[in-house]
Amino acid sequence: MSEDKKEYVYLGVDVGSISTKGVIIDKENRILASSYIWTEGNPIGAVKKLVKLLEEQFDSDRYDIVATGTTGSARKLVGTVLGATVVKNEITAHAVGTTTFHPDVRTILEIGGQDSKIILVENGIAVDYAMNTLCAAGTGSFLSSQSRRLGIPVEEMGEIALKSEHPTAIAARCTVFAESDLVH
Repeated sequence: MSEDKKEYVYLGVDVGSISTKGVIIDKENRILASSYIWTEGNPIGAVKKLVKLLEEQFDSDRYDIVATGTTGSARKLVGTVLGATVVKNEITAHAVGTTTFHPDVRTILEIGGQDSKIILVENGIAVDYAMNTLCAAGTGSFLSSQSRRLGIPVEEMGEIALKSEHPTAIAARCTVFAESDLVH
């Protein structure tokens, strides 16, 4: 297919402290390729691996990536490496992404690898947010380690927890205390 006949598409990359995610979408927000991998303390290496995984799913003869956006804890570094068109913080990225598909949303809860956030939205705009600052309790990293301890996939923890008829009290303010409660 000639260059002028290719469809324009967009690459989005979120490089977090624990995981790196990527997606290629078309102008109707349809997902053409996606991948989720561990960052492993190496954001540049993770992005190189991610781009390769996306390319394997992607028909470069049919599509042309015309813009790239980055977010996450390594957004500026990765944005420079990828020549990103847009570099946004997670608060903005969550608000824009969520309201694109759910315009009436008012609250977004985000559990990241090292922090958790609540984002308040009014008329599609993030108007306030708060995040944990003292402890990693309730973060993705903590939940992942506990799912391994319990021998269940982290993706199934919420569904299993909702079925509990007698939830166990867990000290939610501190990872050390919460982990101690889980061991007991």
